[in-house]
Amino acid sequence: MASLLSRLGIDAARLRFTGLTALAACLSLVAAWALGLEHPQWSAMSVWAAALPVRGQLVEKAANRFLGTVVGALFGMGLMVVSGGDMVVLVVGIALWLGLCAGIGNVIRGFAAYGAMLAGYSAAMVALLDTGHPENVLDLGLDRMATVLVGVAIALAVGWVFGRAADRSEPYARVRVLTRSLLTAAAATLRGVPADAREATALLSEMASIEDTLDTATAGSRRARRSARATRWLLSGQVGLMLWLRSEREGRVPRTGDAHTAAALDTAAAAIDRGDDISPVLRAAAAEAGPALARALTALADAPWQEAGRADPAPVHRDWRGGREAAIRAVVTMLVVGGIWIVTGWSFGAYMMLGASIMTSVFSSFDNPSVTIRTVLLGQALGALGALAVRWLLWPLASGEFGLILLMMPAILIGALLMAQRRMGQAAYDYNMVVMLMLQPVWPLTMSLSTSITAAVAVVLGPLAGLVAFRLIYPVDGVRRLTMLRETMVTELTHLAREPQAAHRASVWRARLHHRVLRLVRWSEKLDRAPVRAADGGLAVLTLGRAILHLHDLSALPLSPPQTRRVRAVLERLSRLDREPRKAARALRKGADALAAVPSADVRLLRAAADGLEQNIDFFQLGTGVTPSGGASGDPVSAGPAPA
Repeated sequence: MASLLSRLGIDAARLRFTGLTALAACLSLVAAWALGLEHPQWSAMSVWAAALPVRGQLVEKAANRFLGTVVGALFGMGLMVVSGGDMVVLVVGIALWLGLCAGIGNVIRGFAAYGAMLAGYSAAMVALLDTGHPENVLDLGLDRMATVLVGVAIALAVGWVFGRAADRSEPYARVRVLTRSLLTAAAATLRGVPADAREATALLSEMASIEDTLDTATAGSRRARRSARATRWLLSGQVGLMLWLRSEREGRVPRTGDAHTAAALDTAAAAIDRGDDISPVLRAAAAEAGPALARALTALADAPWQEAGRADPAPVHRDWRGGREAAIRAVVTMLVVGGIWIVTGWSFGAYMMLGASIMTSVFSSFDNPSVTIRTVLLGQALGALGALAVRWLLWPLASGEFGLILLMMPAILIGALLMAQRRMGQAAYDYNMVVMLMLQPVWPLTMSLSTSITAAVAVVLGPLAGLVAFRLIYPVDGVRRLTMLRETMVTELTHLAREPQAAHRASVWRARLHHRVLRLVRWSEKLDRAPVRAADGGLAVLTLGRAILHLHDLSALPLSPPQTRRVRAVLERLSRLDREPRKAARALRKGADALAAVPSADVRLLRAAADGLEQNIDFFQLGTGVTPSGGASGDPVSAGPAPA
C-alpha cells in the first residue's frame, strides 16, 4: 500500500490527517442534516476550513472562524433588513463591509486576521444566497451560524483526539540558544577576534525565522501568548546586539575594560544553559561597555527572562498601507462585479460576487495572490466538475434526502486523497469547498442540467474576477511587499527627524523597527534574495534612527547658537532623507565635525550613520527598484561602523 501511495504521489503521513478530516466532514454533514439545518453542506465546509493537525492552532482557528461567522452573519442579516431588497444598497453595503474586513485582516496578525476576513465573506453568503427572499434572511443567518458551529465543534472533537500537541516552548528555547550564541560572539569580538559576517547573517536569519512562526507556534494558550510576548522582547534586544556585532566585523583593538566585559558575557552565556535569569550579569557588563554595546546589553537585560513572565506586548510592524490597498481593492472589485450583476440581472451573479468576495479578502494577505489564485482556479474548476458529477451521475440514484447526503461522501473522500497528493494539495482545498458550496441536498431534485452548468461557471468566474483585481488594482507580490516595508522604514525615519518629542518614545520606536528589520530579512529570504543586503539596509536604518534620537537630545541642551543651528539643520535635512539621501549623509558628516568639541555629542554614532547611509543609498532612495541582489545598483552595502 505504501509503495502504491508513493507512486501516486500521495504523502501517507498527510493522508492520515486529510482522511480523518474527510471523515469528520462526513460526520458533520450527517449531523447538520439530522438537526434539520437547511444547508448541512456548510457544516462540512467548516470542518475543512477549521481542521489543523496541531491542537492549539486548531482551537484558535476554530474560535476565530466561529466568531467571524457570527459577526458576518449578523451584519448580513442587518444589511438585508436595511436594504429591503434594494440591490444597489445591498451591493454597496457588502462592498464597504468587505473592504473594512479585508483592511483589518491585513493589519492584524495570526488567526484573528483570518476571523476578520471570514466576517467579510460570511456577510456576503448570508446576504447574497437568498436575495429573492429577503423575508428569510433571519432563518438563513441563523442557519449559517448553526452549521458553522456544528462543523467547528466536530472538527475540534476529532482534532483534539487525533491531533498532536504543539511544543509551545520551542520558540522561547530557540531564542535562548540564539542569545547564548550572540553573547559568545560578542565576547569573542571584545577579545579582538574579527566578527564573522556570515555567522552574524545566519543568526539574524534565525531571529527572523523564530519571529515568523511565533504566532502560530503559541496559538491556543494564554500562557503561550505570554511566552510569545517575552520572546518578542528578547528578539528585539537581540537585534540591538546584532547591530553592534555587525559594526565590528573588521575586528577591533581591545580597550580597557573589554576583558571584564567579555568575561561577564561568557558568564551570562553559561547561565543561559542553567536556565538562570541573566539580567543582573548583563547590566553589570553594560556598566563597563562602550555606549553602543551598553545600549544593546541593557535592552537585552530589560527583556523578560521568564518564559511565562508577564510582559506588555512588544510594538510590531503593522501593514497599514497594505491594509488600505486591500480595502480599496475589495471595495472596487465588489462594486464592479455587483454592478455587472445588477445591470445584467443574471440569476447566478450572486455566486460570482460571492467568489470575488472570498478572493479579494482572504487572498489579499497572501505573499503573491495572483500566483495563488491560479491554483485556486484549478481547484474550483475541479470542484465545480465534481459537483456536477455528483448531481447528475450519483444523485439520480438516491431515493430520498438522506440518500443525497450519503452520495455526497465519495466527493468528500476524493478530496482527502487530493489534499494528500503532493502536486494537487494546494488546489484540493478549493475543490472541497466548491463541491460542498454547489451541492445543497434538497429532495426532490429540481435543478436542470443547464442551470447546474451555469451555476458552475458563475462560481469559477469569482476567482477570475479576483485575479483581474490583483493584476489591475494595487498589484501585489513578494517584491512589492518587500519594497513597501522598506519604504515604511525610511518614511518613519523622516517623521522621526521632524518630531522633537520623538526621544520620549524611543523604546517603542526601537522595538517596532527591530521587528521590521526581522520582517525585512524574512521577506528577502522568501524571495531568494541576499539577506545580507536586506539586513545591512535594515541595520543602517537602526543606526540612523539612533543618530536622529541623539540629535533630538542634543537640540535640548544649552549649546552655542552655531551648534544649535547645525543640529537643527541636520535634522531638517534628514526629514527629506527619502528624496535626498546623499545630501543627508553629507549633512551628518558636517554635523559630526561641527559637534566634535561638544562632550555630550556621540560623534562616532553620527559618522557611523553617515557611513551606513552612503553605503545603502539605494535602500533609502524611495522609488528605486530592487534587484535580486537587494539594491538597485548592486553596490556593496553595509550598516557602517557603529560606536562600541
